[in-house]
Amino acid sequence: MRAVAQELILGADGSEESLAAVDWAAGEAVRRGVPLRIVYASAWQRYEGHKPSFGVHRGPAPVHADHMVAEAVERAHRRAPTVKVSGDVVAEDPVTVMVRESAAGAIVVVGSRGRGGLASLLLGSVSLSVAAHAPSPVIVVRGGKRNRDGGFREVVVGVDEAREAGPAVAFAVRAAESRGSALRAVHAWRCPAHAVPDVPLAGDATDFHQMRAEGQLDEALRETVRDGTAVSVHKHAVEGHARAALLAAAGSADLLVVGARRRKGHIGMQLGSVNHAVLHHAACPVAVVPHT
Repeated sequence: MRAVAQELILGADGSEESLAAVDWAAGEAVRRGVPLRIVYASAWQRYEGHKPSFGVHRGPAPVHADHMVAEAVERAHRRAPTVKVSGDVVAEDPVTVMVRESAAGAIVVVGSRGRGGLASLLLGSVSLSVAAHAPSPVIVVRGGKRNRDGGFREVVVGVDEAREAGPAVAFAVRAAESRGSALRAVHAWRCPAHAVPDVPLAGDATDFHQMRAEGQLDEALRETVRDGTAVSVHKHAVEGHARAALLAAAGSADLLVVGARRRKGHIGMQLGSVNHAVLHHAACPVAVVPHT
């Protein structure tokens, strides 16, 4: 299992979404008892044009970047006075910076970078690229204020294949412990007959697939959720598409945790359709945890 991260790295871009990410990351640093470092990669605007929200005076780019990071550090200090907060301006592209920080073992936090209107549901290109390629967990801060502020007291973890779920489950258990929250483990299952219209499914077949799904959850949780844990665990095996089940669960969650599978022959981590869906549309922050 990957060692516990000793630092949170927040990729700040000066947008409105970055303000929410600063607040969330400061709170997470308190929960984990680790320092927070806020990083602005000066090439960010080449990826996504925007008008930064930090500060009043724009000025020359280097001066503006320093001022923006200082404002973000001050905001984090106000939110979490006990946390050690620092800031850096790096003259590189943001994906390179964030992936490199992740390779050093840090947990990386990024904002969602929505565009307003319906597009506010969507994820920015930097955040998506970092989530797809970082070797350590990446948390995308998105969703409503109640979800971001821990108003539901529940962490959700998506379980696909039990044998690969260990890192995501372990991450989710720790997140639930640090919040004093319940943990909901969700596994979605589908019967082959459902792909064919107007074909009824026998009750015993439904029972078989339901029991098999529940067994997958039991196996995934067995090695990580020990007897005596302070976390209350709820298992939820549901018939249907995984993306629909996870998005529904995210509506009343403070954090959604999903695993990401590495595929041989590809560069970096590849995000499947389910992870794409939750990263773009989940109503709460999403943590993407690589399989080991």
